[in-house]
Amino acid sequence: MDKTRIDKWLWAARFFKTRSLATDAVEGNKVRVNGAAVKPAKDVKAGDMVSFTVGWHDWEVEVLAIADKRGSAAQAQSLYRETEASALGRAAESERRRKFTEPAAQIFARPTKKDRRNLDKWRGG
Repeated sequence: MDKTRIDKWLWAARFFKTRSLATDAVEGNKVRVNGAAVKPAKDVKAGDMVSFTVGWHDWEVEVLAIADKRGSAAQAQSLYRETEASALGRAAESERRRKFTEPAAQIFARPTKKDRRNLDKWRGG
């Protein structure tokens, strides 16, 4: 096997929990192969560069091997190699999100007058 569908590969590489989530990401223009937006049926082969977004993280990986069935995590990690820039960017974003908490994240209902004043002060208003 030398090529497979991008949605199958993303699922087999364990970037998405289900194949339908992978298909939705591809259809939502969150996946690019060699810099071009693709459809779920696009074939990928070894050597292709795939960039995509999962949650808050942006990934850029090189396809090393092809699989159309989901295997163990160790097998999944052997399917790709993440670029250095992608790994550094994900680490920086994780650190930023760990240190910074948006004030609105602690408000679970309609903001009170005090909450609104705090938000306005935080925004610089």
